[in-house]
Amino acid sequence: MNLTTPALMIQATGSNAGKSTIIAGLARALVRRGLKVAPFKPQNMSNNAAVAIDGGEIGRAQAVQARAAKLPPSVHMNPVLLKPETDTGAQVIVQGQRWGTLRAKNYLEKKAALLPAVLESFSLLADEADIVLVEGAGSPAEINLRKGDIANMGFAVAANIPVVLAGDIDRGGVIASLAGTHLVLEADERARIHGFIVNKFRGDPSLFDNGLAAITRLTGWPSIGVLPWLPQAAFLPAEDAVDLDRSHVSSSTRIIAVLVLARIANFDDLDPLGMEPGVKLIFVRPGEVVPGNADVVILPGSKSTIGDLAFLRAQGWDIDIKAHVRRGGHVLGLCGGYQMLGRTIADPDGVDGSPGTVDGLGLLDIATLMSADKSTTLVTGTHCATGAAIEGYEIHLGRSEGADCSRPLVMIDGRPDGAASVDGRVQGTYVHGLFTGDAFRKAWLANLGIASSLAYDAQIEAALDALADHCEKHLDIDRLIEIARSRQSNNASAV
Repeated sequence: MNLTTPALMIQATGSNAGKSTIIAGLARALVRRGLKVAPFKPQNMSNNAAVAIDGGEIGRAQAVQARAAKLPPSVHMNPVLLKPETDTGAQVIVQGQRWGTLRAKNYLEKKAALLPAVLESFSLLADEADIVLVEGAGSPAEINLRKGDIANMGFAVAANIPVVLAGDIDRGGVIASLAGTHLVLEADERARIHGFIVNKFRGDPSLFDNGLAAITRLTGWPSIGVLPWLPQAAFLPAEDAVDLDRSHVSSSTRIIAVLVLARIANFDDLDPLGMEPGVKLIFVRPGEVVPGNADVVILPGSKSTIGDLAFLRAQGWDIDIKAHVRRGGHVLGLCGGYQMLGRTIADPDGVDGSPGTVDGLGLLDIATLMSADKSTTLVTGTHCATGAAIEGYEIHLGRSEGADCSRPLVMIDGRPDGAASVDGRVQGTYVHGLFTGDAFRKAWLANLGIASSLAYDAQIEAALDALADHCEKHLDIDRLIEIARSRQSNNASAV
């Protein structure tokens, strides 16, 4: 294992405290200082995955962090990815490839066996980097999960990496959460933490000076800085479904409605549409009805297509969608959502749930056959209707065939993908990420009579640069670099 490359781990007092965003900002800031930065997250849990340059899956946050670091995303940046399929089980991805599907209890028993793969991936990245920025998962205060841990202190101890702890003041109780984490950690783990960051502060940070002093008095940890709330962070692709609550204000009357499925996946597909001034993107929650004035209804990706199809019907959305189509509305299915639009979904081997065949919504003349073979690949091609260039990625099980496939949505790498109804108002595709391309998005929206004015890539780069500026202004980055470099001296003394 690499013991010499400087490394710093950002852990947090809870989920959604901003670890991913902090790492992205630090990565861009350090790259601008001339360092080669590698982002790394030992274990992630998310159904928002990205396809890495080496062909496997990683969490979306690590792909964003790789972009911030100006590196192509690698499977080694997130060697263990858990993709929830039910409330108690998840598909386990190891170094980009499907390793198995386990119930939560079984995973807790087996996770320690994945530590060698995690350490191998870390070493491969560290060998090529000037500094590695490591993101924890959840919170180290979850001491009930400490045995066999590979996500937080378990990894930090195994790789001998110093830690900085982040707390989210926006949700309240940040003093208690930081002090409480100190209380429940073991003495050697407390000593591994070199300071804390207070994130998402609204208002005048100087008003929290007494709070910082109280945290230091209770924990002995120094403050590394207070990060104010940064609106531009909302432009970066989100990883957790909780972030669907983020909204970009729009006064447009042109509504695109997205169904929030129980196992919604790769919903960052929709971020560019939400950023278009001419679009009002609405997320339809369970128990809500599809707006009758929607121009388009989108069925997004799903980690459990058959299960989410049943969930969709339980909400009555199948009735709403068919009424929408009768009124002349448009429907787009992405990956699992595309499969739901067909006549049938057959799963003889039970790879998506219980073996069997279920009826789809019947809006596309296609049939889907599930299989254990999983496609995870980056793709390029063209939009069939306009010739606009497209690029994206595939992450899916199964294949779909039928008469409507004779009208594909896109050509990718020389082959047709997707399907469209005879009138063209119902469409589907297996390709994720299509809307990040300005040319495709402009063409697709133009078909609806909506003008596109967004330069998406430029917007993301501007957000990353703003985040780096934010970190430079409000965090002691020189101190963070010193902490990362302390790993070298600690490992040298251990030898």
